[in-house]
Amino acid sequence: MPGAKSGSMPGPIPGPTSRPLSGLRVLELARILAGPWAGQILADLGADVIKVERSRVGDDTRAWGPPFVEAEDGGHLGAAYFHAANRGKRSIECDFESEDGRRIVRKLAKRSDILIENFKVGGLARFGLDYKSLAPDNPRLIYCSVTGFGQTGPYAGRAGYDLMAQGMGGFMGLTGGPDTEPTRAGVPISDLFTGVYSVVGILAALARREKTGMGGYVDTALVDSTVGVLANQALNYLVTGEVPQRVGNTHPNIVPYQVFPVADGHIIIATGNDRQYAKLCAILDLPGLAQIPDYIDNKSRLAHRGELIEKLSVLTRGFTSAVLLSELEKAGVPAGPINGVDQVFADPQVVARGMKIELANAAAKGGRVPGVRTPIMVDGAPMAATRPAPRLGEHTAEILSEIGEA
Repeated sequence: MPGAKSGSMPGPIPGPTSRPLSGLRVLELARILAGPWAGQILADLGADVIKVERSRVGDDTRAWGPPFVEAEDGGHLGAAYFHAANRGKRSIECDFESEDGRRIVRKLAKRSDILIENFKVGGLARFGLDYKSLAPDNPRLIYCSVTGFGQTGPYAGRAGYDLMAQGMGGFMGLTGGPDTEPTRAGVPISDLFTGVYSVVGILAALARREKTGMGGYVDTALVDSTVGVLANQALNYLVTGEVPQRVGNTHPNIVPYQVFPVADGHIIIATGNDRQYAKLCAILDLPGLAQIPDYIDNKSRLAHRGELIEKLSVLTRGFTSAVLLSELEKAGVPAGPINGVDQVFADPQVVARGMKIELANAAAKGGRVPGVRTPIMVDGAPMAATRPAPRLGEHTAEILSEIGEA
């Protein structure tokens, strides 16, 4: 298939006209990560995503390197960060500060199905590019605003960033050890979840449009999304009134379910029920540990977590990771390694699922740019755009021609 290597994928990446959102046009007035992440997912699903960027500057993340994607001519094609969130899009340089720029954006919005923006609340209203200004000319437009705190509430006017959202949304209060400082996730999880939830909202609005013929307004926020994924920890608090504490790599509700030491490092053992726990004890050559009243069921193990984990850790240290993981897998006890990113992309399962892709790009050194596909498969086909992230303004002339501005 032109433009991408399928490797060991279950099926080839389908062309844009074969993907579910083929025929839909998205206008992206977004930068950094949450908004562009949503745009990239829609592009991977087949939408034509037009990214509007400031002249000469573009999306801030183009400069967020090193590392940079090397160019064939010895220069570079922008930061790896930019390429992580902008695959499959077309780029047009256009400045809102000029009347001509605003006119072009309004013209594009009139011809679009979806608009994604991540300006501060009210930021686009002064340009006449907010939902209320654009909807009368395109009642079918689905307009998604991504902000730090949402369109309402006492913090609505504040700027929001991922690290702030992880802190304010409770995530950092749950992450890290009891004696360490609060810790953020290793990736910008608030931005990423907001991008995913934005796509969910957009797709729901598209489904409604099929029934009503009308578009709508989608409001997503970094803090909302962070609170929304507190999941069991939120309910633990809401049910009991007790504030969950940082417990490192252990689980607040299940024991044993954590990182364990082995002779050559650490592995994960994640028993989910009493039967799996008993199997673990048998593998560790101490089956009687499963029959002791203090450890016989999960409630008892939670109450005696410290002493049990100490006993289990002494036993796991007597195994190498390869031997213990093999024994656990044969017994059906959930367990796994702790991979570095290099090991992730060498893992046979990740390779078989085709998570790493390579996109043809004549301007790149070696003629290809790597990427990570959106983790969605439809009818056995992996969803990924075949177009690499665009150079700044690469498609300006092409897009202007399409709307009669050439």
